[in-house]
Amino acid sequence: MALTFRFAEECDTPLILEFIRELADYERLLDQVVADEATLRDQLFEKHHAEVLFALEDGAEVGFALFFHNFSTFLGRAGLYLEDLYVRPEHRGKGHGKALFHQLAAIAEERGCGRLEWWCLNWNTPSIGFYKSLGAEAMEDWTVYRLAGQALRRLAEPESPVAETGGV
Repeated sequence: MALTFRFAEECDTPLILEFIRELADYERLLDQVVADEATLRDQLFEKHHAEVLFALEDGAEVGFALFFHNFSTFLGRAGLYLEDLYVRPEHRGKGHGKALFHQLAAIAEERGCGRLEWWCLNWNTPSIGFYKSLGAEAMEDWTVYRLAGQALRRLAEPESPVAETGGV
């Protein structure tokens, strides 16, 4: 078994969507996937909002990591935010997830990033154990907040209460 890595190219858009759907199914969130090939092509390859790294076993894609840069004001440096990492079930237990994390850490170091961060669903104890084995720490003092969908659109409207106060 030879494990290699490569960055996704625009022609990989259907494969990226396939991996996203497989991950969402594993996380019991398939009904929440609204991404399509056109949106992914635009966001990943036209606007360059994120990158995808594939893990290949003997030349075939068996896992992927989708990540982008964030920024730490305290560190004064960029970081890598891992949005999704997924290895197909039939290829798990071979060290591919750990190898993907190794590659991401190497990319972060090469780019001068101060950290690598991600979220994990609380019920996903196999992944939590894996992350801890890598030396990762849970950020238990922090709570994730999100504005999405109608709440995001409502807040962005010119006549929202925040806009009327003159903003920040």
